[in-house]
Amino acid sequence: MKAPRVTLDQWRTLQAVVDHGGFAQAAEALHRSQSSVSYTVARMQDQLGVPLLRIDGRKAVLTDAGEVLLRRSRQLVKNASQLEDLAHHMEQGWEAEVRLVVDAAYPNARLVRALTAFMPKSRGCRVRLREEVLSGVEELLMEGVADLAISSFSIPGYLGTEMSDVEFIAVAHPDHALHRMNRELSFQDLEGQMQVVIRDSGRQQPRDVGWLGAEQRWTVGSLATAAAFVSSGLGFAWLPRHIIERELHEGVLKQLPLEQGGSRHPTFYLYSNKDKPLGPATQILVELLRSFDTAPLDAPFTAPLQA
Repeated sequence: MKAPRVTLDQWRTLQAVVDHGGFAQAAEALHRSQSSVSYTVARMQDQLGVPLLRIDGRKAVLTDAGEVLLRRSRQLVKNASQLEDLAHHMEQGWEAEVRLVVDAAYPNARLVRALTAFMPKSRGCRVRLREEVLSGVEELLMEGVADLAISSFSIPGYLGTEMSDVEFIAVAHPDHALHRMNRELSFQDLEGQMQVVIRDSGRQQPRDVGWLGAEQRWTVGSLATAAAFVSSGLGFAWLPRHIIERELHEGVLKQLPLEQGGSRHPTFYLYSNKDKPLGPATQILVELLRSFDTAPLDAPFTAPLQA
């Protein structure tokens, strides 16, 4: 890679000349001599091979090339400053990245609110978000791949912080044979129909949570796919209410009238990697996840403007 001929200090000097209205003013702002500022800009022009400033009366004015290069240089200097800040924060123990693994059934609306609130506090710390199903969350936490995990399982050896529950309801298309029975449904009624279940993404000990043992079973890879199948009349399933609100409203899904068990409310828990102390950024994210966990899913939300 070719080394740059112009330094960040030179770009900062040019910016000061333009922003402060001249060489003398820039020299005062930078606490340097005017001759030093003039030499720096002249040297830049020689190195780049294009004129950056022209004299208009008694004032230095940007050339067309100078305007383009100055505009690009502002982002360059800003990025360098942010990089230095990040290095300083890391020296103080601030993490470069937080790895968050979440069960796919947990409401995205709450994650969005928490992560949006985290952005201005992050000091450049990135979040690596990964969605898993059922025991897939547990495996990644126990393997040390996750710093934080949100799961509906009680994970052995870990102390989780209790969070909200998620309502799962048994649904089928309104024209499905189960709805045409026009009565409360029993376990035996469901056993004779095809059930759509979501594949556990865990590899070690995958679980069949919610499967009734029916002979007819289709296994899919995501909640969205399960909702699409059932909305098309292919079987029945237990799905999170918040994910299928639109389908329920549009009438392509309808809750099954079960005698019992038609609604389930598994509680979710927030876990942290027990083999790795929580850094300051991770601690902030934990508090935000807990804070927004109780926010109504239909509450108005506006993303902040980007700086």
